[in-house]
Amino acid sequence: MSSSATRGNSGQGRLGNVLSGVAVALGCVLFLGGFAWAAVVYRPYTVPTDSMQPTVNPGDRVLAQRIDGDQARRGDVVVFEDPAWGDVPMVKRVVGVGGDKVACCDKQGRLTVDGKPIAEPYLESPGKPASPVGFSVTVPRGQLFMLGDNRAVSDDSRAHLGTDSGSVPTGSVMGRVDGTIWPLGRLRALDRPSGFAALPGGISQRGPITLILYAVIAGVVLIFGGAAYGPIARLRGRRRAGAPVVAGA
Repeated sequence: MSSSATRGNSGQGRLGNVLSGVAVALGCVLFLGGFAWAAVVYRPYTVPTDSMQPTVNPGDRVLAQRIDGDQARRGDVVVFEDPAWGDVPMVKRVVGVGGDKVACCDKQGRLTVDGKPIAEPYLESPGKPASPVGFSVTVPRGQLFMLGDNRAVSDDSRAHLGTDSGSVPTGSVMGRVDGTIWPLGRLRALDRPSGFAALPGGISQRGPITLILYAVIAGVVLIFGGAAYGPIARLRGRRRAGAPVVAGA
């Protein structure tokens, strides 16, 4: 091999090493930055019961965006803690806010809010009545009416109708669930249900969980990709060095 070819390969090797170092450094920034961003915006919780299936399974680890309770909208899955419900954080879906008349069920078995039927594709038993027990309640101001997605087993506002019409104060809300992070097979962001979109106040917007997940995944790819460059380059170099020289080349 000529000296000029050797210098060329050496130059390419140095450039490759620089680029791999940059990739690893950028990957570390994205990976660690994603976790730092998540720590500021979100708080993790583990769901202990099956009351929110199929949206959230028992044992799932979820990320809840830190919000004030008055930011909660109909359709949000929230984490809250209320002494009347127990001494542990609960995970339920908001179906009514202060002033709403929430009832179930209409002739088609649907939940209604202020007389408007709500499509609820997230329920554990779609096609069946939205609640096996009928009810009708007006939510007090500053309160939220909560239901689980697994209505047949959920201990929710229907079981507390004798106290503040079954609702909880907005100040009890600790966060809004944006997605599940464990187990890895259920890693995903939660959709906002469109059934509540036409009501006053609409539905909430998803937090930055998707961007955070992309940042962390991109960081992992860059770190491993950059770190793999050195061994791959050395292996290719050894193969070239062992290749036969063709006469006249």
